[in-house]
Amino acid sequence: MTSSFTVSATTTFTVTHARHMAAKVAADLKRMQRFYGAPSDLDIADYETEVVELLKAGYLGTVTYGYKRGDKWIEPTLRYSAKDLAGADGVDDDPGKVRPGADISGASFYNYLTYSSAWLNLTPDQREAFKKSLPFQRSTAAEPGIDGYLTPDRIYSAGGKALDRFSVRTY
Repeated sequence: MTSSFTVSATTTFTVTHARHMAAKVAADLKRMQRFYGAPSDLDIADYETEVVELLKAGYLGTVTYGYKRGDKWIEPTLRYSAKDLAGADGVDDDPGKVRPGADISGASFYNYLTYSSAWLNLTPDQREAFKKSLPFQRSTAAEPGIDGYLTPDRIYSAGGKALDRFSVRTY
């Protein structure tokens, strides 16, 4: 005798899920602040709010926070890439493991954001209205290169979505 079964589940991504994931980003940034002096508490709060709103709306592609020397990211830099888990549960690591002791001489703290394909489907007026709801306004800039390489080291997930975290490492 053969039997089969099908399981179907629906996960709704809520603001609570977005806040859970954004709080982990904020914890990473707080650790970076402790080791390297930036970003400020006010900036961390604004970045956290921005991530919540972008995740909730499905508009976050990637966001990178860290130190830039010239036109290249250096260690310590963290990149978060948003993805849909198609309703599945994912790994939800604890934040942290920002390495201390990197040489940031001659570098400055910087951040860079890209939007998801859902963002591209909005009209210009919809994009503008959404941007006005965020805690600060981003300007257009070229994306910095990387002095070293990106290595995956954390995954933060909730409600069927995830943020894959990558850290810049030097050769």
